[in-house]
Amino acid sequence: MTKQLPPGQFATEKWPILHEGDVYEFHEATWKFTLFGEVKEEVSLSYQQVMELPKTISTIDMHCVTTWSKFDTTFEGIAFREFLRFVELNPDVAYVKVYGYLNGDPFGYSANLPLHALMGDDALFVYRWKDPHHDWQEISPKHGYPLRFIPPASFYLWKGAKWATGIRFMKTDEPGYWEVRGYSMTANPFQEERFSDSTLSKL
Repeated sequence: MTKQLPPGQFATEKWPILHEGDVYEFHEATWKFTLFGEVKEEVSLSYQQVMELPKTISTIDMHCVTTWSKFDTTFEGIAFREFLRFVELNPDVAYVKVYGYLNGDPFGYSANLPLHALMGDDALFVYRWKDPHHDWQEISPKHGYPLRFIPPASFYLWKGAKWATGIRFMKTDEPGYWEVRGYSMTANPFQEERFSDSTLSKL
């Protein structure tokens, strides 16, 4: 089956490393994952609680806004939907922000996403991976260890979050880290939604 390469992208077999800020240093005793926002009660989970959740293995294509695409990377992780068992959402929740560590702030990075798009096997908080050239291995600290959110292939990869720390549930959409810096709120690579102002892509 021939893969569809989004416009403006090139295919690579490598998994490039790009990130903002420093590399998070994991300490299990202090690590936690928080579910908050439009919920009846905020919940924080320990690393052990997260790792006890059911696991999903899924092969996902990744499309980075810096123009590379990597096909057929297989991840093992916890599906986004598994976290919904811990919270009762308020009425009309339709969006989320997925948070990650940035420069000492556990919630310094964020990306906004529509809730309905995250219910499948391709929205994963991952901890290990493989591809046709690599056997199973843990994701490295530079790739987001211990937990990295990988979004479905219908979003540019900035909609994921390295060093994931939590999910905020929202009734209305709200820009995340890159979105407030001019990037697209919807970020569909197949429609080349790189910037919030489409004229910026022509500069």
